Amino acid sequence: MGGARTASPLSAEEVARYHHDGQLTPGWRLSATRLTALRAALDKLLAARREVRPDFIALPHVPQEGAQDSTLAREFFDYVSDPTLLDLVEQIIGPDIILWASAIFCKPAATGLEVPWHQDGQYWPIRPRATVTVWMALDDVGVDNGCMRVIPGSHRMGEFSHAISPREDLVLNNVLNDPRIDLSKVRNIELEAGQVSLHDVEIVHGSQANTSGRRRAGFAVRYMPSTSHYDRSLDMGGASNSAPVEFAQRPLWLLRGVDRCGRNDFSIGHRGY
Repeated sequence: MGGARTASPLSAEEVARYHHDGQLTPGWRLSATRLTALRAALDKLLAARREVRPDFIALPHVPQEGAQDSTLAREFFDYVSDPTLLDLVEQIIGPDIILWASAIFCKPAATGLEVPWHQDGQYWPIRPRATVTVWMALDDVGVDNGCMRVIPGSHRMGEFSHAISPREDLVLNNVLNDPRIDLSKVRNIELEAGQVSLHDVEIVHGSQANTSGRRRAGFAVRYMPSTSHYDRSLDMGGASNSAPVEFAQRPLWLLRGVDRCGRNDFSIGHRGY
């Protein structure tokens, strides 16, 4: 990634398939140079945050409060604001792009946690609910080490019912319990390192535990169109069993275009930049 703006990272057929299925594994992928750099940044992040499980590390692009050195956060921010990546996102959600989240999902070999079936929008204070997630594979990802699974087309079925789970072996605690889920339609999102997956805010998805002998690491970046409002007044509760998630104070960046809804706050949470 990087360099001059490209006109169309995605083909028209890929864009149509994304909107129909709610998920797309495009032909576009990370360069070998960018993949190597992201893996190196991940190694530094894991060393810096030994106190949390690596299965879910929220907001690596945001400096931790009290941290003396924001260099590592800046590295991740440079990746998520890269113009080439934004060109890809623009084809999905339009020209007015807000960065509001990123996360590392790094399931260790043999002990990686399960991510239960869920819809992302159940967790997030965005109204109307709208986000594309760009999930970048930093390792080879397969069924054996807990790849993401989706139900294609489920993003067009409305809101599914969820319930809070007391299980401690799950990354998320708000678990889909809707009888409409059809597991016969499961698509396993197997990726080579450097490939990416795009998915819609409403698609039903999850991933199994990693019981294999190899790690499964991915970097997920979340962008919303500025026609939606990131509503800091909404109490979404805790979203993760493995790490705390706080929504009200997180920083937003208008990376491209203008704030169409006129209500998004881009001043909160920007300490360290």
